[in-house]
Amino acid sequence: MASYNSISCEKVYRLVGTAKCPMILDVRSDDDFAANPCLLPGAVRRDYRTVADWAPQHRGQAVVAVCAKGHKISEGVAAYLRLAGTAAEVLEGGIDAWRLAGYPLVPAAKLPGGRTTGGTVWVTRSRPKIDRIACPWLIRRFVDPAAVFLYVTPAEVEAVAVEFGGMPFDIEGAFWSHRGEDCTFDTMVKEFVLAIPALEHVARIVRGADTDRLDLAPEAAGLLAVSLGLSRGFADDLQQLEAGMVVYDGLYRWARDATQEKHDWVSHGQGTKRHE
Repeated sequence: MASYNSISCEKVYRLVGTAKCPMILDVRSDDDFAANPCLLPGAVRRDYRTVADWAPQHRGQAVVAVCAKGHKISEGVAAYLRLAGTAAEVLEGGIDAWRLAGYPLVPAAKLPGGRTTGGTVWVTRSRPKIDRIACPWLIRRFVDPAAVFLYVTPAEVEAVAVEFGGMPFDIEGAFWSHRGEDCTFDTMVKEFVLAIPALEHVARIVRGADTDRLDLAPEAAGLLAVSLGLSRGFADDLQQLEAGMVVYDGLYRWARDATQEKHDWVSHGQGTKRHE
């Protein structure tokens, strides 16, 4: 029987990628993690044995604790987190149930330096337009919510990445960059194995906008227009990124929930009544 303080895999999957997604903490034992070195999208690793030390860091947050099967380790961690003032739940059935349901898992080996504890560093060219805003959104929402992004002079991207332990992206020759007809966003969706239909729909729109193939999706022209407008509206790249996060949050929810919804204008005047 599911615990009163548990949450289903289906419900977590619906929250993944949205701004309302709880913090997902993978607290599996080292042996369990080694047997399946993948993470739920957006999850970070924490050592359950030191939960009393790090639990206060999550005070006031919503957290889902994930172990192998949703039993003693995640139950204990969630209890400690609640003791520290966190709204903590256990993933029902653990990562085993998530995998059996066919939901996506991010290979830990794809994270920069194999860093599973969050705070990965990514370096790219300054003055972003499309890929360099879309990719950080993807990473923050599906890979590492605490990721750091450094926008630097184009000629210095690789050197800065080396000096500061970062991963270069969206530059020629980098692993995380364009491949054939794919843009960098496509590369990340595929390498992180994020086979989520709505995300793949967003990827097609980003590809069309970023590679001047506006025929790929009707929405590509609109994304291009909004992206260029944001680029001119913000002198600070990080402020532009924060504004862009809202754009991609909306685009993802549209792709997931609202592609069939239509909108028209109906006059409220002349005795016409309309109920929302």
